[in-house]
Amino acid sequence: MATALDTRRADPIAVVRQNLTAMAPQFAAALPKHISVEKFTRVALTAVQNNPDLATKADRRSLFGACVRLAQDGLLPDGREAAIVMFGDKAQAMPMIAGILRKIRQSGDVSRVSAHVVYEHDEFVWRLGFDEDITHNPPPLDQPRGKPIGAYATAVLKDGSRLLEVMSLEEIEKVRAVSRAKGNGPWVQWWGEMARKTVMCRLSKRLPMSTDIETEFERDETLPEDTVLEHQPQPPMSRLDALEHHIADAQDTLTPDNPTAAEGRAEADMGEGFTGAEGE
Repeated sequence: MATALDTRRADPIAVVRQNLTAMAPQFAAALPKHISVEKFTRVALTAVQNNPDLATKADRRSLFGACVRLAQDGLLPDGREAAIVMFGDKAQAMPMIAGILRKIRQSGDVSRVSAHVVYEHDEFVWRLGFDEDITHNPPPLDQPRGKPIGAYATAVLKDGSRLLEVMSLEEIEKVRAVSRAKGNGPWVQWWGEMARKTVMCRLSKRLPMSTDIETEFERDETLPEDTVLEHQPQPPMSRLDALEHHIADAQDTLTPDNPTAAEGRAEADMGEGFTGAEGE
């Protein structure tokens, strides 16, 4: 006759359930007041049941570590606020766009925040300049929206400041191309969610630091931070800064054998890119 211990050994889900129950004190210490230990444990177990590989193939230490991390962040692994995904045999906590937006709203520094995917049949107008703005109108619900062509994120701060980030499909796919999950997992199952999260990651660099949302992106292996930063537009360099930059480059490259060569190059570069007062 099989014992209860033998049954648990034969059923990985039962083992995970037992371990999650035993971790109740850790969850209680980490969870915010509005999420009960019972609810978090139930949702975490459902996530494992919906993805049996988490119970049979994932390293158990990484699995339970991901659960604790989500408890600390106050996010439920329900596939809407967050998810638990696998990289090889390691389980990883992954915040979803709904959870990220909720945390930003709860910061108290942001009045409104949103992120959307733009499709080819949408009406989308992006205006740049001093009053940067967008107009986005999807077609009627009974008409197809077509293929995705980009995504954007917006935020309105408490002081009335408005922030906007727009990314083309090409830019989003460049981020995906260097992600560990580019060919499977969230980028395949939830492309729209990942596109919205990608553009929100870029916008987060300009949000008040008290939102503390950058931490979520820094440890999200589906979004390589350096890649997102690489595509951020750089502010224009003033003529004075450019002049100092060229002078510094010239001084750095002077050699005893040719002390004037670098100066000549600097002057040539300046002549190509700048005009005098009469050209301004």
